[in-house]
Amino acid sequence: MTTTATELDQHYAVSAQDVARYAEDGFVKLRGVLSPDVVARYEPEITEQVIRLNTQHLPLSERDTYSRAFLQVINLWRHSDRVREFAFSRRLAGIAAQLLGVPAVRLYHDQALYKEAGGGITPWHVDQHYWPLSSDRTVTVWVPLQDTPQELGPLTLAAGSHRSEYGRELAIGDESQARLDAFVTESGYRVDDSPYAIGDVSFHSGWTIHRAPPNTSATPRRVMTVIYMDAAIEVTRPTNRYQEADLAAFLGGRPVGSVADGPLNPVLWSA
Repeated sequence: MTTTATELDQHYAVSAQDVARYAEDGFVKLRGVLSPDVVARYEPEITEQVIRLNTQHLPLSERDTYSRAFLQVINLWRHSDRVREFAFSRRLAGIAAQLLGVPAVRLYHDQALYKEAGGGITPWHVDQHYWPLSSDRTVTVWVPLQDTPQELGPLTLAAGSHRSEYGRELAIGDESQARLDAFVTESGYRVDDSPYAIGDVSFHSGWTIHRAPPNTSATPRRVMTVIYMDAAIEVTRPTNRYQEADLAAFLGGRPVGSVADGPLNPVLWSA
C-alpha cells in the first residue's frame, strides 16, 4: 500500500527531454511530481515550524527590499521529524541527481520561503553567489505548498541565463534587481513565470537568474525548498562574507579542497 510517506521515497524517472531541457535552460518545471495528499500531509507542519522559528517581526512597511520578499527559515529538518521526512525525500533527491548527471547528491540545506500577503518582489539574483562550492553541480527544488497563480508570486526564471557569468558577484537586493532586470531584457532570455498547480515542482541551477513577483493576494505564498549538491563537490575558499557565513553554518567549517561532507550534509540519494 502506498502512503504519503512512501510516495516521497518512490523513484521518479526523469525523461531524457527534461534532462536536456534542464541543461539548456538551467531549470525545468515538472508537473504532478507530488500528489495533493503528500502536500496536504506536510504543509501544516512546515507552516507551524515557520511560524515558530521565524524571527522577522517588523511590519512590511519598515523592512528593506530583501526582508519584504519573504519569511526565510533554514534547516527546518533539524527541528521536526515530519519536515525531515519531506526534506530527505529520495524521490526529490533522485530527480536532482538525474538532472545533474551525478551518481549521488548531498543536502546543502533546506529553506522555507513564505511570501506574506502583500509581500514584495523577490529581486533577480543567483543562488550560488552565497555558496563556497567547487562546481555548478548544484540544484534547488522549489515546492509550492498550494496552487500558485501569478498573484501569489510564482518563481520566475530566465532560460539559459546559467551559462552567463554576468551579475554573479551581486547579492540579492535593489542593485541585483536593477542590473539583472536590464541584463535579462537586453539578452532576450525567455522568462518563465507560469503558475504552479499543487504537486508541481521546479528544479533550477545555482547559477540560473531568477526572481518572483509580489504577492498581491490576501493569503501567504507557502513554499518549501531543498538545495542539493553533487556528493563529490568540494569546498572552495569563500569569496564574500555570505560564503564565509555559509561555510560555518552549513558546511561544518570543512577545509578548502575537502569534500563538502559536513554533519549537516548527508547523502540523500545514491545510485
